[in-house]
Amino acid sequence: MTRSYGATATSPGERFSDSQFLVLMNRVLALMVAGLYCILCKQPRHGAPMYRYSFASLSNVLSSWCQYEALKFVSFPTQVLAKASKVIPVMLMGKLVSRRSYEHWEYLTAGLVSVGVSMFLLSSGPEPHSSPATTLSGLILLAGYIAFDSFTSNWQDALFAYKMSSVQMMFGVNFFSCLFTVGSLLEQGALLEGVRFMGRHSEFAAHTLLLSVCSACGQLFIFYTIGQFGAAVFTIIMTLRQAFAILLSCLLYGHTVTVVGGLGVAVVFAALLLRVYARGRLKQRGKKVVPVESSVQKV
Repeated sequence: MTRSYGATATSPGERFSDSQFLVLMNRVLALMVAGLYCILCKQPRHGAPMYRYSFASLSNVLSSWCQYEALKFVSFPTQVLAKASKVIPVMLMGKLVSRRSYEHWEYLTAGLVSVGVSMFLLSSGPEPHSSPATTLSGLILLAGYIAFDSFTSNWQDALFAYKMSSVQMMFGVNFFSCLFTVGSLLEQGALLEGVRFMGRHSEFAAHTLLLSVCSACGQLFIFYTIGQFGAAVFTIIMTLRQAFAILLSCLLYGHTVTVVGGLGVAVVFAALLLRVYARGRLKQRGKKVVPVESSVQKV
């Protein structure tokens, strides 16, 4: 969306500006990959009502809209804090959607991860010069983004109670996402224009295909992670991804990490070590209880 296609010595070319069309291409390819996989490989018997996938698709569309609109009305630090602090809202939404319970140490480590990532991103990520001032409407949109995004991952987590595979989940969610996105593009009259632009520029079509392949591969990992480990762990991974991306950029391009940024990284790793230690103690406690139960049953 930031480059010109069809540029010549006499013409500057033209840019593609409809992000929703790119989202549609991503979801169409993901739907095709999931559908082909379900046909070729044996899958568990599907027991979930199809309409239940539409809730996750709709909330995902609404969270994306709130996120992009909020960028116009909030400052850069507010954006960072909102993205880094999604873990606890996801855990709270999990209590509402799937009645999932969390230990106190899980809330503590989630809070530490959010604080550490915020410290690192705010100190290492340079604030754009065009960053707008935070307004009330921007905060409302950010709250909507966090609420809808938290609902999406937790609803998908709850759907796995139907014993489906991650690929079946991927197919159902993308099916309704395609319907919603096509409906929106048709209402705006932008669908045919996107197809025409792709027909005019073969290079754009190749780039769109590459983008869609990466998106589909990413979705395979996303749905598998949610199905195996739950929405809270998935959100922690996505939160850490932002910090690791900037840390990798610092290592590759020689950017300096500030003292506050280094302290933030230390807080994150301390939180992760605490999480691993607490889970290990919990498993050990469970193993100690098993022989006692079995002996009681024998008696």
